Amino acid sequence: MKVLARSRASRHHSPHARLQSALLALVLATGLLTGWPASAQAAETLVDELPPGLQVPTAALPDADFDVERATQAYLDLLNPEQKARSDAYFEGGYWLELWQVIYALVIAALLLFSGWSRRMRELAQRISHRPWLYTALYGAFWTGAMFVLDLPWLTYVGFFREKSYGLATQTYGAWFGERALELGIELLFFPILLALLYAAARRTGDRWWLWAGAITGAFLVSMAMVWPMYLAPLFNDYTSLEEGPLREQVLSLARANGIPADDVYVFDASRQTTRISANVSGIFGTTRIALNDNLLDRTSPPEIRAVMAHEMGHYVLDHAQRLVIYMTLVLIIGFWVVHRCLDAALARWGRRWGVSDRTDPAGLPAVMAVLALFFLVATPITNSIIRQAEAQADAFGLDAAREPHGFASTAMRLSTYRKIHPSPLEEMVFYDHPSGYSRVHRSMTWLAENLDDPHVLASLAEAGFEVGPAAEPAPGPSTESEGGPQTATGAPDEEAGSAPE
Repeated sequence: MKVLARSRASRHHSPHARLQSALLALVLATGLLTGWPASAQAAETLVDELPPGLQVPTAALPDADFDVERATQAYLDLLNPEQKARSDAYFEGGYWLELWQVIYALVIAALLLFSGWSRRMRELAQRISHRPWLYTALYGAFWTGAMFVLDLPWLTYVGFFREKSYGLATQTYGAWFGERALELGIELLFFPILLALLYAAARRTGDRWWLWAGAITGAFLVSMAMVWPMYLAPLFNDYTSLEEGPLREQVLSLARANGIPADDVYVFDASRQTTRISANVSGIFGTTRIALNDNLLDRTSPPEIRAVMAHEMGHYVLDHAQRLVIYMTLVLIIGFWVVHRCLDAALARWGRRWGVSDRTDPAGLPAVMAVLALFFLVATPITNSIIRQAEAQADAFGLDAAREPHGFASTAMRLSTYRKIHPSPLEEMVFYDHPSGYSRVHRSMTWLAENLDDPHVLASLAEAGFEVGPAAEPAPGPSTESEGGPQTATGAPDEEAGSAPE
């Protein structure tokens, strides 16, 4: 889970988004080829970003005439029509990418099965060893390597060229490819073991194999949540302690106040890969780590950082990592049950032609993955709603803990430069695994309406350079006023608190 909005292309997640990524990796097992794009912009066309510093429209400053709807709209109007159109195009394009990936997944599965390639990989594994657990693991390694090759054109378009064209990626292709190769190495280490366990369960438990498969996968997700922050995340980024200063102490104070066992705050260099802002409080069972990326540190303000970190701490305090493992395991059990019902029927019709004997034959894995891909496409509104509910809970927790409604709203607007800000209710339910930017800004302004005289809110605005009082006029200093748009005051960043100067 990225900061307040999950990035589909990013590899740096906080706990439950990392779990979801692991889940999807298991379901789609590195994805499937959909082909080179007909045309792809490789130029680094930068997304128009909000300027550094806390962004607070005049209509959103607390005063006697404060109105939630007017304040919310003033925040939404911080994005100009061109920015909104570009954000909508990027995010809505992702809907079609998901559909095309699943469609081509079925084509690739059919190719592997009807061409006999899957059977040949199984036969090669059996020539190396006749032990079922070992040849299953070997097949898993062969299959993972084959899928990496087949998936590379698709990943190159979605993860590199498309991100570059929207100004969201900062790597060269060589650096990007190197990280994908590193991911391949990690998958080769873990996926064959998982596959061997799943097929061992299928051999030993008969028609109840799908229950065991779901439980085993859930245990694997817990293991990844423990291993990732300490041992795998540092393979992709350098983690260093946040320098001593007010911001570090404020974050640690938030952690102590909410019972989070962490005595350090880490900064990781995500700017080497992306322009996105993110943070996380990740890990379970003694592996907890508080981290924020350098984009968040360098391009936002202390109130925004405090709001983001409080949101991420909400996931930890509310046990979202553990709860999401349970919920996603239940969804997976249903998915494996659907596989159970469909796979036996498919094998009865095509099994001999595929060279797949029964459900315990690993050569049938492409069929399993095809059914799971279809299942999770249909289940998208369910899985998104599970995650979105957790995100909304963390939003509420973060507002109460940090008491930074403007920091939260300002961050939501920064994320909306690449995430459609105001979808329809149906669109949000189906496609959004986080609350929309509109929902988050509206929640922030609703909270503010109930806390207009909150001392921390007023002190935070004053720290950022705003005067608040009966007229709620912005203090002299950096300000912008767009013709026909909202009057907006930009708070001066506090360099001591860790924000980059303007």
